[in-house]
Amino acid sequence: MLRVILDAYLVLLLAILAFFILLIMIRAVLGPAVADRLMAVNMIGTVASMLICFLAIVLEEDWLFDVAVVYSMISFLSVVILSKVSIGVHRDNKEKTEKEEQSECR
Repeated sequence: MLRVILDAYLVLLLAILAFFILLIMIRAVLGPAVADRLMAVNMIGTVASMLICFLAIVLEEDWLFDVAVVYSMISFLSVVILSKVSIGVHRDNKEKTEKEEQSECR
């Protein structure tokens, strides 16, 4: 009886997390700034890892925890790489505007 209640509770949690991922995706698309989009990508990775862990509990499959850990590491790396690219683009744009301002002053 307790296992049935726990399974129902975990399935409800899976549905709530899936809904949160949908809301976060909307933020990622509509985010006005690059930082908002990067934060949304990071949050999607975190929530997806939680979803995989809850799924591992419901299905009683221990190997899914390993999948969640690997997914978390890949998600972290992707956010770091996207941050580096974003910083590089920002610096290039800043240097370009500074050169344009200097050429206008002459």
